[in-house]
Amino acid sequence: MALASPSPPSLSIPRSNAFSSLTSSHSLSLPTIPRRSVSIYTEKKASPAAIETRSIGSRPTRTWGRERSRCDGIVRCSAGLERIGRGMARERAEEALGIPERVKVVALVAFVMSLCNADRVVMSVAVVPLAAKYGFLTLNLLNLIQSSFLWGYLASSLAGGILADRYGGKRVMAYGVAIWSLATLLTPYAAEHSTAMLLATRTLFGLAEGVALPSMNTLLSRWFPGHERASAVGISMAGFHLGNVMGFLATPVLAAKVGINGSFGFFGLMGFLWLSMWAVGVTNDPRESGVISIEELRLIEKGKGVENREEGGRHEFPPLGYLLSKLPTWAIVLANVANNWGYFVLLSWMPVYFKTVYDVNLKQAAWFSALPWGVMALSGYLAGAASDFLIKSGQSVTLVRKIMQSIGFIGPGVALLCLKYAQSPTVAAVLMTIALSLSSFSQAGFLLNMQDIAPKYAGFLHGITNSAGTLAAIISTIGTGYFVEFLGSFQAFLTLTSIIYFIATIFWNRYATAEQVFF
Repeated sequence: MALASPSPPSLSIPRSNAFSSLTSSHSLSLPTIPRRSVSIYTEKKASPAAIETRSIGSRPTRTWGRERSRCDGIVRCSAGLERIGRGMARERAEEALGIPERVKVVALVAFVMSLCNADRVVMSVAVVPLAAKYGFLTLNLLNLIQSSFLWGYLASSLAGGILADRYGGKRVMAYGVAIWSLATLLTPYAAEHSTAMLLATRTLFGLAEGVALPSMNTLLSRWFPGHERASAVGISMAGFHLGNVMGFLATPVLAAKVGINGSFGFFGLMGFLWLSMWAVGVTNDPRESGVISIEELRLIEKGKGVENREEGGRHEFPPLGYLLSKLPTWAIVLANVANNWGYFVLLSWMPVYFKTVYDVNLKQAAWFSALPWGVMALSGYLAGAASDFLIKSGQSVTLVRKIMQSIGFIGPGVALLCLKYAQSPTVAAVLMTIALSLSSFSQAGFLLNMQDIAPKYAGFLHGITNSAGTLAAIISTIGTGYFVEFLGSFQAFLTLTSIIYFIATIFWNRYATAEQVFF
């Protein structure tokens, strides 16, 4: 007898209360099976009683074990719905908090950058009482101790950039923080033991801190779209500058309360506290995050260039000669040199300057020294926000980078020239505040430009240019001491610093570009 044409399978589930429909024995129709002309036995030696054959038209279907199959399906569906429910609950909780994952990342980066600078400043403030306590009172020896940090910093900047590009900023930053926090804890004990051990400890400290900026640059380039990157760097560097404030203000207080050793211990332990949050709260790339929302991930990916969307970490680095053959690279190198030259002069010698020129005691010097860095933190964030605003409004990225960098060099240069006319520590503090606050505009200039011209090698390029900048910082830190000793004035060296700022501005505006140069 001819069989009727088979009807398509059907799964009937009402639209409302889908889960309840799965548990109902009346709403589930099993799919029909291919036509067979004989009875179907599901197991060998199965008894006829175990098999029920029912005609649907002229088609037999198997119903043995139907209840068991139905229960298995219900369990699987129930588990799947439970997982979906947990995921939806997590998304609703994140939406209620309203905190995107990239905001959490930049908050942790800003915090560690503040520790990075605070740990440096502790030594700048404590070097005078340490010198008096342990007997290294000559100016030349103070120069040596102040610059020893930069020896290690110079050695690790390039390596830190390469490692950050290859292994990601999270891991490299974590190792750096662990080592420099340990070195901070050990500094007063090294000073007590010998000058040589103190120099070795400070060199190790600089070696670990050299990876911080390249790691920051690489991590933020992966976590933020292009139109938000200047603000992200501005927030991170605001933390960096607030570290100066924290170090300048807290160190004298801690030294008075618990002694010099206590000030180093406090900041060292803060580093290990931060590590406990960093280990579980950050990934190298947003695509590796288990908690980022799909919408945020799409926003980040959409705002990146095509080259920046590729998986990071296993690039073949271009030859150094090839990088240095391009004038935009040299524009960044010279900008980094000028920036670090002026920055480290003020960072290392500001307390000594107020003590020598205006006879301001250590605690007062800390307040005068801290004020410019606090304003710098605010102006750095405003520079980043202004840069992003101009780019979103349609301005050329190259033009925006040139404007920001010009403000970051011309402003400090003019302010330092005016410093020789200051007749009181208050006027000097105002001029230094202007110099440092305007110099923070460089963060939206050369610091971001590395990601513009070499998105795949931003850490590597940062390491190269930062090595040159660190060498300039060593020369300026040591040179300041010699100028003061032989000429009897800080002003001669500050005038030289202004000239360097002006030369770098001219070169930057001639050769810098935001177009991608290295692919």
